[in-house]
Amino acid sequence: MKRLLLAGLLLYTSHSFAQDPTSTYFDLTRNGFNEKNAIETTAFVEQRWRLPGNKGFNETIYYVEGLLKKAGFVQEQNNESEALLTYRIEKRPMKQNTWDPINAIVSIEGEPEPLLEFKTNRNMITINSASTPKEGITAAVLYLNSTDLSSIDDKDLKGKIVFSEIGTGRLFNVVINAGALGVLGYSMPTYTQPEKYQTSIQFSGINNPENKGWAINLSYKAKERLKSALAKGPVKLNVKVETNTYPSDELTIIANVKGSTNPNERFVYSAHVQEPGANDNASGVGTLAEMARLTADLVKSGKLTPQRTLTFLWGDEIVSTQRYIKEDSERAKGIMWGMSLDMVGENTEKTGGSFLIEKMPDPSAIWTRGEDKHTEWGAGDVKEDDLFPHYYNDLVMKICSDQGKHANWTVNYNPFEGGSDHTPFIRSNIPGLLMWHFTDVFYHTDNDRLDKVSATTMKNVGISALTTAYTLVTADESTALFVINEVKTAALKRLKTEFDLSTQAIANGKSTKQDEKHILSTWGKYYTDALATIPSIPIKTETTRIGSAIKFAVLEVEKQTNQYLEGLR
Repeated sequence: MKRLLLAGLLLYTSHSFAQDPTSTYFDLTRNGFNEKNAIETTAFVEQRWRLPGNKGFNETIYYVEGLLKKAGFVQEQNNESEALLTYRIEKRPMKQNTWDPINAIVSIEGEPEPLLEFKTNRNMITINSASTPKEGITAAVLYLNSTDLSSIDDKDLKGKIVFSEIGTGRLFNVVINAGALGVLGYSMPTYTQPEKYQTSIQFSGINNPENKGWAINLSYKAKERLKSALAKGPVKLNVKVETNTYPSDELTIIANVKGSTNPNERFVYSAHVQEPGANDNASGVGTLAEMARLTADLVKSGKLTPQRTLTFLWGDEIVSTQRYIKEDSERAKGIMWGMSLDMVGENTEKTGGSFLIEKMPDPSAIWTRGEDKHTEWGAGDVKEDDLFPHYYNDLVMKICSDQGKHANWTVNYNPFEGGSDHTPFIRSNIPGLLMWHFTDVFYHTDNDRLDKVSATTMKNVGISALTTAYTLVTADESTALFVINEVKTAALKRLKTEFDLSTQAIANGKSTKQDEKHILSTWGKYYTDALATIPSIPIKTETTRIGSAIKFAVLEVEKQTNQYLEGLR
């Protein structure tokens, strides 16, 4: 028995330093990714105000189609398996009308300079606002404190424009049925630093099925100017709003590079088109388009032979990705990994954001401490039953970290929070990660323009995302052995970190020994379960080496966990 264990240990040790399979793909992606293409696409997309079904959204889809055709993708005739490089555009009639902002201007009567103009503040018109008459309207402004909304029936709002320092969505719902012509609202999160970036406006929407009113979002500068005018006496505003509401189709474009061996198994990328910003998410569209082009080029030249299918999807955030997973149960069975590209091009010196990998739910989403930090987006409601032990977290962080060292690119990560295209994968028990940036002072504002985008960042993200997929869609046993060692190393490092934090928490009287043991035990189990997911990595199982290596890695993790549990005082 001892001899068998020793033989197994030697077998594991001999492969614990397996050659890094990512190096070949790093060479291909670093040499091939053209950031000029990515930024050019981003520039096209960011000029368009994008909502599902509207002109800007659809123009973006057809622009991506043109790039795919140029790269060698052919349109599907019957199904995606009929050629090596295929794409399709899915069209679905929308249940509700789509909406386009056309133009707007708001002026204080008697003052020459407009209060706001659409040409400089393209988020000023709240989504689903109706148009004013062509000549505009002139009406008195009534300022309401947020506390006044509870007694709105006591006020005469008919024919007036209502202004309050709350979000336009809430304000509109309260006052429009009371006869107000329209509303002006102000609501900017503190992380956008509105007193510094005084012209920023975040986009928002109103519930306006009858198309009977309009709402204007104010910048800090416009809000202060209007309040100052009101402090001097009654104010009238001249308001012109032009929008377009019409029936349309929702479009999704999907491209596939067919796997040569297991085409039904696939890696799926998703980048959402809607939202009017440059980083959010024209940068995701542009980065993914260049990733698809490079992949096609490598396949056609014979430098890359994916054995599993690579899928590239552009559509409506969460909706399109969730539909792709849910509408075809057989296809869903073969989706092995998902990756969302959302706000991936930031010039962090200008935005203040950091590149982040949002992990699938691990214990840091429950016990967030040490270097783990949630963003201003906010923690999700993650419980122990929601944990998703898998090798994918640590593999992607390893690849991004390697690119970071190579390119002097700062890579960070955050516990699971949700809210983008990685969420549908996780809900369907498919490994899914988010590549993004936060906190960005220009997030969802009309100052999220092309000058805040970095082509270099887009290249670093694209290289990392492609290297991850190329490694997995061509994986063999040596790939799995490499991942085993990386996950084991990450596990031991994490256990040491958590042990130190637990020791400190007990010493400071901030936690009990029992509670800290539970945290350590949960981390230990998380990693032993993550190691157990690695046998699915190779295209084909050839020997028992993976099972043996996992067995010994698990034993090492369990041993270290038990030692730390015993060492807690």
